[in-house]
Amino acid sequence: MGKAKGNITNWKLYNSALKQRGSLTFWMDEKAIELWNNTERSGRRGRSHTYSDTAIATALMIKGVFKLPLRALEGFINSLFRLLKVDLKSPDYSCISKRAKTVEVNYRLPSQGQAAHLVIDATGLKVFGEGEWKVRKHGAEKRRVWRKLHMAVDAQSHQIVSAEVSMDWVHDSEVLPTLLRPLRRKVKAVSADGAYDTRQSYQEVQRKKAVALIPPRKNAGMWEAGHPRNVAVKALKQGELENWKRDNAYHLRSLSETAMYRFKQLLSDKLSLRCYNAQVGEIMAGVCALNKMSRLGMPARQLAE
Repeated sequence: MGKAKGNITNWKLYNSALKQRGSLTFWMDEKAIELWNNTERSGRRGRSHTYSDTAIATALMIKGVFKLPLRALEGFINSLFRLLKVDLKSPDYSCISKRAKTVEVNYRLPSQGQAAHLVIDATGLKVFGEGEWKVRKHGAEKRRVWRKLHMAVDAQSHQIVSAEVSMDWVHDSEVLPTLLRPLRRKVKAVSADGAYDTRQSYQEVQRKKAVALIPPRKNAGMWEAGHPRNVAVKALKQGELENWKRDNAYHLRSLSETAMYRFKQLLSDKLSLRCYNAQVGEIMAGVCALNKMSRLGMPARQLAE
């Protein structure tokens, strides 16, 4: 990936946001403290949860941001409450591990009007296995296991507006309906790579009344007359696919890859919890943490004339 073009026009704000990411009180904010203890009855037999979903999600976010194992996480949160002089207690490390399987992480912001451009992609997160260098150098000796994180990113705000987790054998295009259907926002355009060049993907994008910007495969053929995909196929056969991408701002799709890079760099490309449902909670807490960082401030660039 080449060097970003243009100067950052909001450097002071962005510089402050970068420093604020390391603030303990930013992650353990007043809202989390206020909603720490559970006040709702489960309606089922047995005692209700002591800690709210907000408490478990906050703990998982702190775990990801500061890269702590569960036992160290419990001690970290308890010490933080002592420093803040707050009469609260961290959930037990075993409680965090169990509740991660069922926690509801609210990573979505309230609807903010139409999303001009939604970019979609997927990436792998390692559960366990050997490192990339060792596999390239000496070959794989142990089984490597991955989970896939599918993300839909608003190209303007850099917020992850929809996210899903799947097993590594699930095809990217199969998850597209799950990403788009819960959205209540109007979407003008959806960009994705060639893995989403399927009829189901086009149907889902058309259901949102949006324009599908998906490059066809190299051996793609025309579909029925009048289908919007035929424009891209025609450009491919005439050797003008790059012009089609530029004219439709398809290259904004790289922002989804940027979001995946930020997730792996700021949080981790590995999962520490072993149960699949707990891994989903761990990943969604990471998505929530990434969105929280983005809301602090993102760089705005003035492109050179």
